[in-house]
Amino acid sequence: MNKSVDPLVSDLAAGQLEAFGQLYDQYAGRLFAAALRMLRRRECAEDVVQEVFVAMVRSRHRLSDVEDLTAYLFATLRNAVAQHASRRARLPIVNEPAEDLAVTFPDQPDSRRDELRDAIANLPSAQRDVIALKIDGELTFAQIGQAIGVSTNTAASRYRYALEKLRANFQASSKGETD
Repeated sequence: MNKSVDPLVSDLAAGQLEAFGQLYDQYAGRLFAAALRMLRRRECAEDVVQEVFVAMVRSRHRLSDVEDLTAYLFATLRNAVAQHASRRARLPIVNEPAEDLAVTFPDQPDSRRDELRDAIANLPSAQRDVIALKIDGELTFAQIGQAIGVSTNTAASRYRYALEKLRANFQASSKGETD
């Protein structure tokens, strides 16, 4: 099987670190948006994205085996998010408000944007991660499946279930507003 490897990945794997800047420019924004949705803290999302790129540079000699760079980076992100969440779970609880994720929903009124942010935050983590990878990361369901270690159909199902829960949440809240 003759797989196609992104030339930038080949350059980075070969030790040409200028390729790192190009990969960073290409992926950092999407990785950050997904990390922010998963972690709900700007500084935490920044740390996790930094960890992803540091890990990529450290393991660059293994990048030639990567078939889908996008899925690889988001799988690395998801692992870094899980490790970060595990470390934070051991810390004392600090009651801080979540970051405003309004940038993702600029056309919504503030109250609806807050409601949507809270509804997404209250989804089960598996569904919330798929939402983040699909919307913020712009991944296909096949890439999401690779990134989180499930089948394409499972990734699509989790997305569909999340949308159904969000839709039901908004229908219930809209009904409450009209009563």
